[in-house]
Amino acid sequence: MAGGERFRDTVAVVVGGASGIGAAVVVQLVAEGCTAVYIADIDGVSASAVAVSNPRAHYAEVDVRDAGAVDSFFADVLAAEGRIDIVVHAAGVDDPRAKAAMHEAREAGAPLDIFRTLDHDQWSRVMRINLDGTFHVLQAAVRAMHPARSGAIVVIGSSAAFDTLAGYGHYAASKAGVHALAQSVAKEVAGLGIRVNVIAPGPVDTPMAARTPDSVRKQMAASGAIGYASAEELAANILFLASPASSNVVGAVLLSNGGRFTV
Repeated sequence: MAGGERFRDTVAVVVGGASGIGAAVVVQLVAEGCTAVYIADIDGVSASAVAVSNPRAHYAEVDVRDAGAVDSFFADVLAAEGRIDIVVHAAGVDDPRAKAAMHEAREAGAPLDIFRTLDHDQWSRVMRINLDGTFHVLQAAVRAMHPARSGAIVVIGSSAAFDTLAGYGHYAASKAGVHALAQSVAKEVAGLGIRVNVIAPGPVDTPMAARTPDSVRKQMAASGAIGYASAEELAANILFLASPASSNVVGAVLLSNGGRFTV
């Protein structure tokens, strides 16, 4: 359906829907007639604010690192609604320490020396949230959709998985893992009527981007002709992948990076 009816009679879950791209997805789903949108986010305060501002939206505080918490959240949605038609997984983190080190090196005109001193906690935090979290959400989503043999899942990866930034290997690795995991799952569950796709943004103007040091931000903005995308532009791409209009799109990685590179 077009206009405000495209997602009429659907139930959606947006993991990481408290801010940025996820919040923009919630707003667009509600505007286009979604019956109910359930927000899961570790930031319960912000998730509550998004839910209050959008009719038919609900929220729960969920840490994607906790498989049990993710499973319980999906079970609660199923108990309330009886089905889940759309899942958008937008939860993820960057590494402020690595970004700060990149900024300091550029300001000093010094070579990057980040990987040599990268500690396990930095690596583990990014991997547990970005990659382990994706595993937990994907598995819970597939389990929830399996009985109906129907559903669309969209996972947010990153163009950094292809166009890697020096000094940011752990983030790039986490997102490359997200792409590979989602594409493997897509092949496995396509025969069950469940579509899985990935969107790979370039720089997007979100609260995460706002924490990026200015010199790094300028470098990223200059890497393409268009500059930073808006969260709303990404949400529009994501909801295309979630909609019936992309019914023949399975296991795709949609580059939404302003033409910085092609694959």
